[in-house]
Amino acid sequence: MRHSKKRIFYVPAVLLAASVTLAACGSSGGGSASSGSSASSGSGGSSSSGGLKTGLKAFVIPKLLGAQYFTVADTAKFGGAIAALQELGETGAETSGTAATPASEIPAIQAAITKGANILIVSATDPTALCPTLQSAMSKGITVVTYDSDAPTCRNLFVNQADTTAIGVKQVDLIAKEIRGSGDIGIVSAAASATNQNAWIAAMKEELKKFPKVHLVATVYGNDDPTTATQVTQGLLQRYPNLKGIIAPTSVGIVSASEVVSSSKYKGKVLVTGLGTPESMKKYVANGVAPAFFLWNPADLGYLAGYAAVNYASKKITSAEGQSFTAGKLGKYTVGADSTILLGPPLEFNASNIDKYHF
Repeated sequence: MRHSKKRIFYVPAVLLAASVTLAACGSSGGGSASSGSSASSGSGGSSSSGGLKTGLKAFVIPKLLGAQYFTVADTAKFGGAIAALQELGETGAETSGTAATPASEIPAIQAAITKGANILIVSATDPTALCPTLQSAMSKGITVVTYDSDAPTCRNLFVNQADTTAIGVKQVDLIAKEIRGSGDIGIVSAAASATNQNAWIAAMKEELKKFPKVHLVATVYGNDDPTTATQVTQGLLQRYPNLKGIIAPTSVGIVSASEVVSSSKYKGKVLVTGLGTPESMKKYVANGVAPAFFLWNPADLGYLAGYAAVNYASKKITSAEGQSFTAGKLGKYTVGADSTILLGPPLEFNASNIDKYHF
């Protein structure tokens, strides 16, 4: 089992955080008592002028440390979750393991609980594996908010980056257009247990029914690890030499798949799309391997999760549908069905706009 690592930030009461300039583009479950209500672990804090508690101890726990997507989503530098916590006068830390696995992530969650967390903001590697630990946290009055990847039965709120169906549909529609409505495609996913990946892939399979000449031949799993994603992409191309397209709904997988195609005989024959960050994908847009792909602003996703968590911990909102709150610069949001808060629609990046974005 890997030891967890963390980045600590002691947060001042008010800070105007630098944010990535981007049109903000944005999976479900019941709630439990928050740290701002009944007895809880960690420090409580006094009420701010807006009725929110300050001095809450929050831990942001991505699937793994070091991935650019989560660095943007979590840290103050990019205006992510820690920036939101700063604005609200909370103490924040980003912490996790170094692999996108439950064995790597769970110790970080357990350590955060031991250190007196009032709030856990978690991207779940595997909801089944994480749920006992998250349920334990909730039983102690700790607010649990998931973002990016859900653990539906063991959190108070889920901050969803974009409509699940829309994410799957848009990727299929794009690859179908790029391969002119005919040919074999494969999917390079993250972990087989990842809630968000599986939901998007289910939506993809449904949308593929509209394209009878486009055939999904295989789904392979790179586990959000560049080496593994590279290997499974190579295996996919070797096994299906007539492949025309790859969808990689993961920021690690899409870069690995694009690099494999770019440096092989498949360049010009296989097109790649999926979900990725603009900076990591610019050269593959330029060389034509990945003419277009999708994402939202990860910084805004994390920022929204920070505001949602503090509002919940302060008892300003509950898990009930219809509850509303203001998320700083992003404006007003409302809790939807299944205690889910939706950031917004995904954005397409291509040669016409990619140079405008720097994350």
